Amino acid sequence: MSRPSLANSIRRFACAAFGLALTATASAAADEQKIGFIYVGPAADEGYNMSMDLGRKYLEEHVPGVSTSFFEAVPETAEVERVMERMIRSGQKIIFATSYGYLDYAIALGKKYPDVRFLHAGGLKTSDNVGTYWADSDDGMYLAGMTAASVSKNGKLGFVGAFQIPQLFRSINAFALGAQSVNPAATVTVVWTGGWWEPQKETEAVSAFADQGIDVVAEQVDSPITIAQTAEKRGIHIVGKDVNVKDRAPKAWLTGVSWNWGPMMEGLVKEIDAGTWKPSHVRGDLASGAAVLDPFGEAVPEPVREKVLAIKAEIIAGKKDIWSGPIVRQDGTEVVKSGEALGMEAVETMDFLVKGVVGSTN
Repeated sequence: MSRPSLANSIRRFACAAFGLALTATASAAADEQKIGFIYVGPAADEGYNMSMDLGRKYLEEHVPGVSTSFFEAVPETAEVERVMERMIRSGQKIIFATSYGYLDYAIALGKKYPDVRFLHAGGLKTSDNVGTYWADSDDGMYLAGMTAASVSKNGKLGFVGAFQIPQLFRSINAFALGAQSVNPAATVTVVWTGGWWEPQKETEAVSAFADQGIDVVAEQVDSPITIAQTAEKRGIHIVGKDVNVKDRAPKAWLTGVSWNWGPMMEGLVKEIDAGTWKPSHVRGDLASGAAVLDPFGEAVPEPVREKVLAIKAEIIAGKKDIWSGPIVRQDGTEVVKSGEALGMEAVETMDFLVKGVVGSTN
């Protein structure tokens, strides 16, 4: 996921509180496998970066002999290259670069340090010692869209997004297609905040949605708490993303889509240790458990739950592909014909919004 740097205030906070210092989470003996993680935001953001940090903690708990450390609030600039070099000098032989904008820097450093393995979150480029990993949450967002449209009183849904990038387009489109499978007249109005952590803009967006009569809001920003709690105050519903925050807004909560990076990270580390790892694009999804449909909230009636879970079972069984045609752009032009489906590269480079979505792509 392309993840531009956070607002200056967040960077200043991170620098002051953490000094961009390498935070050791286990004492490292000489024979321990040292693994480094780099986050574009705070590890405790209750969103994307927290999901990655939960994966790091999973590694420590499940892989013997592993010692992990991390840097946080590292922007997608030459600074990340300096941070990775510092990690390498301190003995890290595996580096999880968890933000999409780190990829070119990882590939450049890979040429300089051929004995280090770089594992990058998303992207479609590899090199001799750089591979990518990702968990597709599209299926979950489709199911969340079904849930949202089933609960909505008027079919008017909202979406708060950070940036106009492929990973956001695919989430919004999957959400809209799921909603329209229940209510063909459902619409999704998108507001772009221009940042992964913009509490004021997020609050204003949710309040504006409520004023417009939109009664369910989905989101993809680094921290969902502001959106969840604002929705609860305004008496509308939410769909979460990245981390389950049901307990932070129980009345507003419908469902969400979380990431479960730990087992995927474990598999990659064990392959590297065994000498069997090769650079590739490793992908997980709802069926593998790398993406998770979060529990339903009290506002979701039992018949709706049953219907959504039935489609989930079809997806996991391989009987349903949410990217099967016909799929139509906002302007009415057909992107995917009936009987055809988008492949991985087309999904990961998505640059359009589907019909029924109100919002711009640039």
